[in-house]
Amino acid sequence: MSYSPPPRPRLRSLLFVPGTRTDLLPKAVASGADAVILDLEDAVPAAGSRSALEQVTHAVEQFTTRDHFALFVRVKPLDGWEAAETLRAVAGPGLSGIMLPKVTGPDDIRFADELLSWCEQERGLREGHFALVPLLESASALHAAHACATASSRVAYAGAVTGAGGDVERAVGYRWSPEGAETHALRSRVLLDVRAAGAPHPVAGLWTRMGDLEGLRAFAADNRALGYTGMLAIHPSHVPVINEAFAATPEELARARRLLDVFDQARRDGAGAVDFEGDMVDEAMAETARQLLEQG
Repeated sequence: MSYSPPPRPRLRSLLFVPGTRTDLLPKAVASGADAVILDLEDAVPAAGSRSALEQVTHAVEQFTTRDHFALFVRVKPLDGWEAAETLRAVAGPGLSGIMLPKVTGPDDIRFADELLSWCEQERGLREGHFALVPLLESASALHAAHACATASSRVAYAGAVTGAGGDVERAVGYRWSPEGAETHALRSRVLLDVRAAGAPHPVAGLWTRMGDLEGLRAFAADNRALGYTGMLAIHPSHVPVINEAFAATPEELARARRLLDVFDQARRDGAGAVDFEGDMVDEAMAETARQLLEQG
């Protein structure tokens, strides 16, 4: 793309809210989620589509942009003019971006990018205002994850959104288990693809077992260990668990501060590397510690 998009915040938790229940938006914001996704796709029956669109459009119009919080809408696949008009209706200034489902490849993302550019011009918004969250829910899209992530500079949040019984399970053919061993390689490969493409904040998900918070904690920790920076959520009770999993612990932050104190003193003394608490530390490790402290 010829434009430079604005900085996109890191999002630890992205909480779905049905498009038919926008009255739940204040509660979703109060949950501590970094982002809320008003859902016009799977959560809305066909008979309720028009009413849900009206509710979501009104909610976006009334929403005031807030620091460190993002509001998205998951639209239906952009496979016709009706879907394009839906995107046009919800693309207001208070919207952070669009979640695009059922992506089959980079052409879907380029088409969405063009439509969003048109919406920005119509609304008098900066080009690149809207972020794009592509859901790679087909085998072809997962295979082309790098091409999908480079198809538009709007793509800051992308990853392998695996779960029980969903589109990805059908597309790939795995048998889901709470431990997630069968999707580990898939999540790892897609993560590397989107990182290599420059997408700064890869997100994973979903955890569909509503009351199994310990299972969620383990799955979120596994995604964080792989390198994901956030995860989708389907219930407010999941948000604190996810936020904790994707945030640095007080111990990690304290160690990073000690490391930088020792390393900076070593640099002043003319040393390029230093023994820190039994580990050899150089500039690469120091930069990792700085980034950890910046992200909190």
